[in-house]
Amino acid sequence: MAITQHKCDAAIIGAGPTGLMAAEELARAGYTVEIFERMPTPARKFLMAGKSGLNITHSEDLSIFTSRYGKSADNLTKPIEAFSNIEIRKWVEDLGIETFVGSSGRVFPKAFKASPLLRAWLHRLNDMGVKLHLRTNWQGWDPESNNLMFMGPNGALQAQAGTTVLALGGTSWPKLGSNGEWQQALRDKAVKLEPFRPSNCGFNIKWSDYFRERYAGEPIKNCILNFAGTSAKGDVMVTANGIEGGTVYKLSAPIVEALGNNQPASITIDLTPDRSTKQLEDRLAQPQGKRSLSDHIRRKTGLKGVQIGLLREFAAKEAFSSAEGIAGLIKSISIPIKSVRPIEEAISVAGGVSFDGLDENLMLTALPGTFCAGEMVAWDAPTGGYLLTACLAQGKQAAVGAAAWLDKMHGAQDKC
Repeated sequence: MAITQHKCDAAIIGAGPTGLMAAEELARAGYTVEIFERMPTPARKFLMAGKSGLNITHSEDLSIFTSRYGKSADNLTKPIEAFSNIEIRKWVEDLGIETFVGSSGRVFPKAFKASPLLRAWLHRLNDMGVKLHLRTNWQGWDPESNNLMFMGPNGALQAQAGTTVLALGGTSWPKLGSNGEWQQALRDKAVKLEPFRPSNCGFNIKWSDYFRERYAGEPIKNCILNFAGTSAKGDVMVTANGIEGGTVYKLSAPIVEALGNNQPASITIDLTPDRSTKQLEDRLAQPQGKRSLSDHIRRKTGLKGVQIGLLREFAAKEAFSSAEGIAGLIKSISIPIKSVRPIEEAISVAGGVSFDGLDENLMLTALPGTFCAGEMVAWDAPTGGYLLTACLAQGKQAAVGAAAWLDKMHGAQDKC
């Protein structure tokens, strides 16, 4: 069977937000662009994330915003300054999608969903002449021609492109498209990769059968989690296997790092952030009467089922012998973490293509003319709009670099 041939200025592999942004930037620069996506529809993880409300970005001051990336800030500050949270919000509104700032400072589309934004975006790209190939799986480079190889719905095809932007995602939620199969093709080209690890993820905890059966699926409301000097306030969801939720995700990076170094990891939970230890002691020191201890704690502290169950689950009996001991538990109950939940369940991942193998424009030094961006690159980001912002900003950064590469190649041809 004959191999279908394509020729374009720029090939984008991956139709998530990073790839779509790269395609828009390159098309705006006047280049012919084709996007290749192995799934039947584009941006499936983006749509899934938007089902409960698409958090586009955050409205806070840019210097604070970039600090949220922690160790990744050195590599992400420049592209985010070039395509900031403010500019991203304007870009969304230029697509005809109204936005608003929630009480937490996070930015959402007024319709709350991701689908209207994606439809408007794809319509814009189509009007710009960008071609989108679906069910088209990238299989590396042809060893003779160095063309990009794909297997599409109608068989094999190759693309001869002046530049390539790889936006293939990480390995979380592989059913939505990002499965990490691209790693071998890059290893074969001597591209340095860092192992993927979960980020914004849940953790396994060794619950007793009683606790699991009674409390799985219940939230621990309005608490403060602490780990290694970092804290996060909010709700924690108890699952059959452990804990998850936005508050947990805020601490996931240092916990994953500790577990990866085979260090013991325990979080402490303050179950009553609005009351001091002294206030609790005074209340608990009041006469118990004929009430059970659990009922006494509930009446004097306002703690309920899962919260009291948590104290019972991890505290020694002696700790309940005094008001001081109980108050101390309530303010700082320690919970040992067994392990990280599977990477496939993580909201996002860290690891991937090392920045050591990328230039300042995200071009692979081992593969001149090929750029990498988005979750496939070794950076980490918290939830709250920061992950999507970094993906969009890197998509634009890679496209600017790719356009400069094409300008350089066209200039060299003109001189010949």
